Amino acid sequence: MQLTENQPREHVILVRYGEIALKGLNRHTFIDMLVKNIRNTLGHFESVDVKKVQGRIVVHVSDVELSAGMEAVSRVFGVVSLSPATVVPSEMAAVEPVVREEADKAPFDSFKVCVKRSDKRFPMKSPDIARHLGGVVLKHYDGQGKKVKMKGADREIWVEIREQTYVYSEFIKGRGGLPVGCSGKAALLLSGGIDSPVAGYMMAKRGIRPIAVYFHSFPFTSDRAKEKVIDLAKILTQYTGRMSLYVVPFTDIQTKIVEVCPERQTTLIIRRFMMRIAEKIAEQNGALSLITGESLGQVASQTQEGLAATGDVVAMPVLRPLIGMDKQEIVEIAQDIGTFETSILPYEDCCTIFVPKHPETRPQLDKIRAGEAAMMAEAEAMIANAVAKAEVVRL
Repeated sequence: MQLTENQPREHVILVRYGEIALKGLNRHTFIDMLVKNIRNTLGHFESVDVKKVQGRIVVHVSDVELSAGMEAVSRVFGVVSLSPATVVPSEMAAVEPVVREEADKAPFDSFKVCVKRSDKRFPMKSPDIARHLGGVVLKHYDGQGKKVKMKGADREIWVEIREQTYVYSEFIKGRGGLPVGCSGKAALLLSGGIDSPVAGYMMAKRGIRPIAVYFHSFPFTSDRAKEKVIDLAKILTQYTGRMSLYVVPFTDIQTKIVEVCPERQTTLIIRRFMMRIAEKIAEQNGALSLITGESLGQVASQTQEGLAATGDVVAMPVLRPLIGMDKQEIVEIAQDIGTFETSILPYEDCCTIFVPKHPETRPQLDKIRAGEAAMMAEAEAMIANAVAKAEVVRL
């Protein structure tokens, strides 16, 4: 079957994965999950077909949606890179005109044709195919001074020969990591600040499916603050896929702590109750750990002693992906993933109200436990009530 320059072409998105390929006998499980996540990400597109080929995933969308599809797939964790490719039959007569068309897409002085022959039934070997197609390009630009350059060429035209052949020259970087869901679930303590959305993003990159938990202290925190957190969660779904957000009514617990506990300890005791509630929600959803946006030494409650005090009340592991990062590093990730501008909107959350003038920075665990003793008679009932009344927002 021979294609001419005027014949319509079929275009696809050629997806590459990296770390997944290093997995052992369960590699296919990771690949299947990546295929599923790509398919779900493109679920609102008119026509989508996602299939596996050896070492690649091929995504078929309409030409009209190709650009939007590239952008969406590039945000799927597990994708290392992707290319818009033209598909032709694995016949030299069909490949030649498409290689010429690929060369015409951008100006160049030097070029290189790179060939990957996965289908060994193709009669020519990779170096011979590359030389032949290089000659096709030189003839196409006869007299224009184009040169083949094996290192540092202006353009690289790639040809992958499989059951079908894929021709492309553009590489778009993906987010890498592991497919969301392959590492189980975790409850993300999501506030309206800069840090916690970044923490959720980073753990999703390692295959965690986050369940967001937000503590809302109305009327001390406004409905605008709640909407801000919902907006942050929506941004995260571009990377995580579907997410549940639990909006926990926290006013009664927070005001009680401020009334009956030592002022210097209130921030830590509030955090301890948040951790207890988040663990309950995690257990209800089959999650195995908690995620926080804490960074060592960033604020008074995030000293080693403070982290030990807040983590003391839960049995689950607490994942703190930002623990060794400084604020500027966190801000740069927030800007990259699109949460920063929303995070800096001036709507306070419950972590920023009732902050003591002189918070405890080197807490002793026995004193923190003694300080919250006045809460403990009602603690179990208050926690159960907060969990029961949590509003669940499906995103």
